[in-house]
Amino acid sequence: MGDEAVTSAPVTPEDGAAGESGLLYGIVNEIISSPLNLVLVGVITILLYKIIRSRQQPTTLPEPEPELPRLRRDFTVSELKAYDGTQPDGRLLVAVNGTVYDVTKGKRFYGPGGPYSAFGGRDASRGLATFKVTSSSEDQYDDLSDLNASEMETVREWEQQFKEKYIVVGKLLKPGEQPTNYSDEVEQGAADGAGEQPRT
Repeated sequence: MGDEAVTSAPVTPEDGAAGESGLLYGIVNEIISSPLNLVLVGVITILLYKIIRSRQQPTTLPEPEPELPRLRRDFTVSELKAYDGTQPDGRLLVAVNGTVYDVTKGKRFYGPGGPYSAFGGRDASRGLATFKVTSSSEDQYDDLSDLNASEMETVREWEQQFKEKYIVVGKLLKPGEQPTNYSDEVEQGAADGAGEQPRT
């Protein structure tokens, strides 16, 4: 075994440029030779365009809805119907287990066109208990006495969720029941300053 010398020719700048263009040519050739690669390049290009474009556009937030004055009173079933979100101020009230809640901030759900719009301006207790999102055409108070224990437990769970998320407006009045006078609470809140702040 002899010593064999391995010699290589010196690399000239022209050879480096030819090697780089050969590599670039190989990559481009690989991309255009496969339809899958062409689709991937197209998707990447579109995504990059959308990212760059979204960063250039100033984001404008929608103007916040004006806050409605706090409502504190009791309602009959027929009075509650007026608060289904279609009136000019857009106020939405929903009753659950005898308590009326202001759900105006949830108008995407309870307002006209929302998935639970059947509950807007109504007593939603039976629908929540039976998992049926339909509006009752009856203008009568529903005492829920025919619901079983499981359905009543479901109503109580929903009631707890409404209490945590929405402002209590008052009670849903039974036939012949007199409304509560909340003027003392309103006067007390005014005397204390800002009164009770809405929960978010």
